[in-house]
Amino acid sequence: MNRKYRKTLIAGNWKMNKTPSETKAFMSELKGLLPKGRWCDIALCVPAVCIPAAVRAMRETRVGIGAENCNANPSGAYTGEISTSMLTDAGCKYVIVGHSERRAMGETDADVNAKALAALDAGLVPIICCGESLEQREAGITEEWITMQIKLALAGISEDKIRKIVIAYEPIWAIGTGRTATPEQAEEVCQHIRVVVRKLFGSKNARATTILYGGSMNEKNAYELLAQPDIDGGLIGGASLVPSKFVKIIEDANQPTA
Repeated sequence: MNRKYRKTLIAGNWKMNKTPSETKAFMSELKGLLPKGRWCDIALCVPAVCIPAAVRAMRETRVGIGAENCNANPSGAYTGEISTSMLTDAGCKYVIVGHSERRAMGETDADVNAKALAALDAGLVPIICCGESLEQREAGITEEWITMQIKLALAGISEDKIRKIVIAYEPIWAIGTGRTATPEQAEEVCQHIRVVVRKLFGSKNARATTILYGGSMNEKNAYELLAQPDIDGGLIGGASLVPSKFVKIIEDANQPTA
């Protein structure tokens, strides 16, 4: 992490877990455990039905609530979808776009880009995900794959808005598998992402861009991962469902930096 140039963010991604009533209980427990330090921004991206309960519960805290997906269209005949204006009206600050699980359902790079642009226009902070499969890593094309994903995801984003996005590196082979990239592997790719952003938007914007690691980061490995200079936080899956584990990661993010 490098708090001199950019924000540190610990973001939870609940996926398809917890009901609204369970959300209320979780938030109540979390509030009692949150550390006093203010070095770290905190977000919880929850299922759509849980957003109102989460927003109400965390209204007077520094925890921002986010969604796990959005539709790029402002409105229309898109049964089951949620627009960015619906999310902002519900009190969301963040939205995840391009998660590998959504991509596995058919979401394309063009879809990710359209959602990111829509999120920015609505005033949301898009957490744009990228990552390679095990086959791509073993074939030695990780950097090429990540470069393509970043360039396509950021297409059309103006320089004045680039600092309002967050990028999350989530190696597909490490999501929900318990298998985590080593700190060195994660840093290597996050550093490469910053290089790509620098080539597209310049050094100052690259230094200011928050880049998260999101492959099975938990309360046991977070400190070492977050000690890497280009890893500015985490996109947390399973560990974000347990208040004590999530808070431990937040505390690890509040470690001293150079």
